[in-house]
Amino acid sequence: MPKGPSDDPHDKRLAMPTEDHPLEYREFEGVIARGEYGAGTVIVWDEGTYRPLPGKGKRRSVGFGEALENGHASFWLDGSKLHGGYALTRFRGGGESGERESWLLVKENDARASGHGTPDPVRARSVRSGRTLKQVSAEVSAEASGEAS
Repeated sequence: MPKGPSDDPHDKRLAMPTEDHPLEYREFEGVIARGEYGAGTVIVWDEGTYRPLPGKGKRRSVGFGEALENGHASFWLDGSKLHGGYALTRFRGGGESGERESWLLVKENDARASGHGTPDPVRARSVRSGRTLKQVSAEVSAEASGEAS
């Protein structure tokens, strides 16, 4: 999500699929080298749990994987930063079109919603270390040049 998620139900945020990451990466913060998949500075922006929510007006409940295949999934987040209901809706690509998938992430209008959006993702702090992307990058650069304390 280039602009990060929002807790404002009026915001529709672009979400692009990525490949699955090994579970061991859930604590990684650092810099991935240019030319490698996911290149750039990485922080743990949020962490927590999710649970699928039943689709509204559905006659039968479908699994989360099937909901994603069908292009719409609703879920509840219990994270350190994000809380409440969210929905992902595919608006481009998928299936046999060959076009790259694009999704919208929208906050449900529930008790955890606000009208504030979220802070600029570049200035956001890691939920694990409290560091910003800029701080992580500077620390890795200092370590690489032997300046680390």
